[in-house]
Amino acid sequence: MNIRGRNKVSAEFNMSSMTDIVFLLLIFFMVAITTMTTTNALDLVLPNSDGKSDSVETVAVSVDDQSNYYINEQKVTPEELESGLKSKLTGIPDPNVVLHVAKGVPVEDAVFVMDIAYRNSFKIVLAVEPK
Repeated sequence: MNIRGRNKVSAEFNMSSMTDIVFLLLIFFMVAITTMTTTNALDLVLPNSDGKSDSVETVAVSVDDQSNYYINEQKVTPEELESGLKSKLTGIPDPNVVLHVAKGVPVEDAVFVMDIAYRNSFKIVLAVEPK
């Protein structure tokens, strides 16, 4: 008497469905990451370290550790900063602003100056001290 069934279960594993799932997840995460990384950042011109100096007319804006604003060593209030920059940079093609920020100054003070430069289409360079 033969009690065993005729249907034998195969011990093989089919990987084609697993690879489909892995590729779909890969595509999903690639699309998700590219849409999440787009930011509305300011276009900053970073300083070069090659030692060359450009003959471009610039205006220096400085922020000290007490959050005082200066345009070319002349103290101005935050309300006067935008109008002062506009008056200094009128008639200059491709106006450039060099931003000097003291160590320990809140980021909001630097962003305030960057926002003024962005609104008025000034190029801005953040001055750093070489190591």
